[in-house]
Amino acid sequence: MFGKFIWLEWKSFFRSASLGKSLGLKIFMIFLALYFSAMFLFFGIALYPMLKEFYPEADPLQVVNRFALIYFVLELVFRFMLQTLPVLDIKPLMTFPIRKRKVVNFVLLKSLYSFYNILPLFLIIPFGVFCIVKGGYGYLNMLGWMLGVYSITLCVNFINFIIKKRFTENLKALIPLVIGAGVLALLDYLEIFQITAYFGELLQLIVQNPYLGFIPLILVIFLFKWNQLNLEGKFYLDAHLKGRNKKANTREFGWTRKFGSIAPFLQQDLKLIWRNKRPKTTIYLSFIFLAYGLIFYPNDTYQEMPAFFVFVGIFITGIFMINFGQFVPSWDASYYPMIMAQNISMRQYLASKMGLITFSVVVLAILSTPYVYFGWNILLLNIACALYNMGVNIPVLLYAGSFNKKRIDLDKSPFMNYQGTGASQWLVGLPLLLIPIFFFWILNKFINYEIAVGFLAGLGIMGLVLRPSLLTFLVRRYRKRKYVMIQGFKEKGE
Repeated sequence: MFGKFIWLEWKSFFRSASLGKSLGLKIFMIFLALYFSAMFLFFGIALYPMLKEFYPEADPLQVVNRFALIYFVLELVFRFMLQTLPVLDIKPLMTFPIRKRKVVNFVLLKSLYSFYNILPLFLIIPFGVFCIVKGGYGYLNMLGWMLGVYSITLCVNFINFIIKKRFTENLKALIPLVIGAGVLALLDYLEIFQITAYFGELLQLIVQNPYLGFIPLILVIFLFKWNQLNLEGKFYLDAHLKGRNKKANTREFGWTRKFGSIAPFLQQDLKLIWRNKRPKTTIYLSFIFLAYGLIFYPNDTYQEMPAFFVFVGIFITGIFMINFGQFVPSWDASYYPMIMAQNISMRQYLASKMGLITFSVVVLAILSTPYVYFGWNILLLNIACALYNMGVNIPVLLYAGSFNKKRIDLDKSPFMNYQGTGASQWLVGLPLLLIPIFFFWILNKFINYEIAVGFLAGLGIMGLVLRPSLLTFLVRRYRKRKYVMIQGFKEKGE
C-alpha cells in the first residue's frame, strides 16, 4: 500500500498544473538545499578542530553537549517557521477499503524523509567520527551518542508536527509556552537553574552508557504514536468544520475617513490585514523582528563593520514593508478584476498602499528608538534607513509589484508558503538591501560615518519629495500591466 501512495504522490507532482510555472522556484530550492548541505558538512568537519582551538582545555564533545539544548530549541523554532508538513488528499481514498492507520502512517513516515531531518546528519556524523579518531572515544560510545542525538532531532520533527497542528490556527495560544521557555532561558543565564548543563550531562551519560541512546528512540516512537492517534481522530471530511462558528468581525476602521480620497482603499487594506491569517501574521512578524538588532548591535564582531548595520536598520524598520509590499497587488487578487472594472483611480489605489507602508515604517522606526542604548550613531542610522525605506524602497517595491500575477490565499499560513512568489520577489531583494549597503560602505570608507548616514537620509528625503512624480510613473506602469495581472490572478494554480 505504501508503494501505491508513493506512486500517487509521484503522479501528483508531475501532473500538477503549477509544476511548469514554479519550476524556476523548485530549481532555486534545490540549489539552496545543496548549499546548506555543503555548509552543514563543512561545519560538521570543522567543528571539532574549531572547538579544540577556542577551548583548548575542554573536551569538544562536552562543549557540544553543553550547548546541544540551545541547538535543538533553535531547530524547533526554525522548523515551526519554515518546515511544511506533509499532506495527502484523503477525499478520494475514503471511498476505498483502506485503513485510516495506513494513510496516517504514510503521512508521518513521509515527514521523516524531510530535508530538515537529513541536514543534521551532515553535522552529527563527521563530528562523531572526529571524536572517535581524535578524541579517543570508543566506537560503541559514539554510535550510542549519534543515535541519541539524531533521535532527539526526530523528536523535534514530531514535536513540531504537534505544535503546528494545535497552534498554527491560533498563534496566541503559544504565548504561555514562549513565556515559559523565556523564563527557563533567563534562569539558565542567571545560573539559577542551568537546564542546558543538565541536558548536557544527560548526553554525556549516553556517551558513557551507549545503550541509553535507545531512550530518545523510544521517545520518537511515543511521539509518533501521539501524532498517529491525533491524526486518526481528525480523519473525517468535516473534522475541520467543527467549532468554526464565531462572531463576525465587523470592525470598520471609521477613523480612516480623515485621509480623504484614499480612505476607502486604506480601510479595505486594514480590513484585509485584520481579518485574514497570512497578512495578519506580517504584523506579528514585524514586532518580533524588532528584536533583530539585539543579535548584532551588542556583538563586538560587527563593530568594525558598520555597513552591516545598514542591513539591520533597513530590515527592522522595513520588515512589514518587505513582507507586505512585495505582494502588492496580489493581496487583492480575488477582487482585483472588479477594482479594474470600476471607475476607480489607480493613483488613489497605489497612494493608499504607499501610505499604509509608510505608516508602518514610521511606527517601526519609533519602536526601534530604544536601540539608542547602543549609541546615538545606531539611532541616527536607523532613522536614515527608515527615511531610505520610505523614499526609495517603497517605490521600488511597488514597481516590482507590477510584475506580480500570482494570486494569494489569504487564509494560509505564511511559513514556508511560496504561493504568490515569483522571480520579482527574489530579485527585488537586491536593490532593497545591497544598494544602500554599497553606498554606505563607499562613503564610510572614503569619507566618514556621518556623511554616509546623511547620504542615505538624503536619498530618502529626495524620494519623498519626488513621490508625486514616482506615483505617476507607477500608475502608468500598473495600467500597462493591467490585463496581464488580471489574467494571472484568475488562475488557481499556485
